[in-house]
Amino acid sequence: MTVDTLRELEARVRDLEDTARRTGQNLDAAITPLRAEVGRLRQAQPQDMGRWARVQLARAPGRPTALDYVDRLCSDFTELHGDRRYGDDPALIGGPARWQGLPVMLLLQQKGRDTKSKIKRRFGSANPEGYRKAVRLMELADKFGLPLVSLVDTQGAYPGLEAEERGQGWAIAESIRRMLNLQVPAISVVIGEGGSGGALAIGVGNRVLIQENAWYSVISPEGAASIIWKDAAKAPLAAEALKLTAPDLLEMGIVEEVIAEPAGGAHLDPDAAAQGLGEAVSRHLRELSALDAAELRRARHERFRALGAFTEG
Repeated sequence: MTVDTLRELEARVRDLEDTARRTGQNLDAAITPLRAEVGRLRQAQPQDMGRWARVQLARAPGRPTALDYVDRLCSDFTELHGDRRYGDDPALIGGPARWQGLPVMLLLQQKGRDTKSKIKRRFGSANPEGYRKAVRLMELADKFGLPLVSLVDTQGAYPGLEAEERGQGWAIAESIRRMLNLQVPAISVVIGEGGSGGALAIGVGNRVLIQENAWYSVISPEGAASIIWKDAAKAPLAAEALKLTAPDLLEMGIVEEVIAEPAGGAHLDPDAAAQGLGEAVSRHLRELSALDAAELRRARHERFRALGAFTEG
């Protein structure tokens, strides 16, 4: 069984369910056996699937976005806008909230839930003003003693000419520097795609977690394939070489924890996915609350200086 087969069946079920709702027809005779087959395939899905298959799951239609998790796990979220220099960026949003009752400052890379919102948010790829807004919210987190929780979900920072003209690289570097020096606990979670400096800009946490079918890498598989083989169609080969999946990252010590997803992926049961994510983040927040500001900064610096694995030969 391939991931594509499962996704095709899931799409057929969704189409039939939409048709039934729209027309009022009773299509249970067609839907019920398809649902049963989807359930069987989900359970049979191998846990040691290839890296490209996991990349596809990270991009699956209906996979929960950052705001989907906020809706399920947070209360009192107040979005704050603007970088106080140029404008607001809908691809990187944030503000104070309560995470399962715990007061926090949120930073969210939001891809969008439908075609219109995905275009508006540039599929989660932020401009410089997004990263400058992130720095502003980090300052507020320090000022009011709010732990920082960032949800990472982007293929990378926006690559447009205007973004470069407004200092994209500098804005990302400043965000990384500011997050490294936070006086409060910081937890970053890769919930889908974590590409390049666009992800790292809000990924410098005391603890970095990743969902089971998310990926995190210096470059997307398509980007790597375009550079190495001059052919983006070789992305599956690049994904294998990059070792970008959650199990790879845990083995290399790049993440502290892999958060389990429902069978078949988070898009199939967003509520269960949110439950696992919420429990993990809350647990790490409680653990980090025992450290003072100096310990948090020192631990964060030591964590990232220690990253790196290589073989000789």
